[in-house]
Amino acid sequence: MSDKIEVENINTPGKTTRVNAAKYNAMRDAMMRVMSHEAPGDTAKEIKEATKPHLPETLFPSGATSGWWAKTVQLDLEAKGVVKRSGTKPLRFWVG
Repeated sequence: MSDKIEVENINTPGKTTRVNAAKYNAMRDAMMRVMSHEAPGDTAKEIKEATKPHLPETLFPSGATSGWWAKTVQLDLEAKGVVKRSGTKPLRFWVG
């Protein structure tokens, strides 16, 4: 199994980036556990805070870099159609 995974970004269609697979999968799993499944959803800040207790301390010591990973996974899952974005301010996201 590769230690890298390709991710997409809804804001730059067709471009992929390779990132740490263990961190990506840990954040994706945490996000799927905590995110709302209906609109309007949760803010990015709410998602970031809610995921922290579900992240392995070995990968995210004291929640380090969790904000960056939450955004990376959110953009990738949006590009794949797993996560939807509400047109609210602040933006809200849900699993749809």
